[in-house]
Amino acid sequence: MTVLLLSGLIFLLAGLIQGLTGFGGGLVAIPLLCLLMDIKSAVPLSILCGLAITTAMAYQLRHCLDRRRILPMLIGSLPGVVAGTLLLKAADPVMISRLLGLLLLIISAVNLTIRPRPLNPPVIWGYIAGFFSGAITASVGAGGPPVIIYTTLTDWKKDEIKAALTGFFVLNGYITAAVHAGSGMITSETLTAFATTVPFVLCGTYMGSRISDRINRRTYLQLVYVLLMALGVMMLAR
Repeated sequence: MTVLLLSGLIFLLAGLIQGLTGFGGGLVAIPLLCLLMDIKSAVPLSILCGLAITTAMAYQLRHCLDRRRILPMLIGSLPGVVAGTLLLKAADPVMISRLLGLLLLIISAVNLTIRPRPLNPPVIWGYIAGFFSGAITASVGAGGPPVIIYTTLTDWKKDEIKAALTGFFVLNGYITAAVHAGSGMITSETLTAFATTVPFVLCGTYMGSRISDRINRRTYLQLVYVLLMALGVMMLAR
């Protein structure tokens, strides 16, 4: 019971972070969950709770969801998953993770110290960002940064960025959850833990979304790059 309560508090924080920025729930949840349980239990539970977060956010942001923005990233991610799987077999995943971490630190530092104008990259970059997101997810398990960086380079409004990220992550999440369920990684114990923690997840998501409503686009982008910097540090350290 103590483990489930602590897991619930972890997902309260994870929901708060993702409700605020549109991503980062797994970044918070998985390292902390691994202090309480085996990683093979932590990852499926985090995926299910991540689905609860992104599904709730997709409903909240439904008026901003635009499939023209989401589909290029989603379509690009599918061959990326295949490429990332092959890369995982042929290359050193630790080196890949560290190179990505260094890149995130550089990009985040630049965007936190200067105020670049929106570049509005053409839609082809959505496919490219989706491809690299899928490849990085399959190879090192942290594929969010390419699509996050792509969306923050546009002139989209804060809620439009969150909606695009949420739509992408929720669709990818259902695909990942289906694969995990088919492989037997989601067990009855996972479902029991999910049933206990999901109220905490939804409460945190609601709180994060309410805070997000009160901040402007520039503050929102600064929070995004601070989280990306934290992810970069974690990828360099692990």
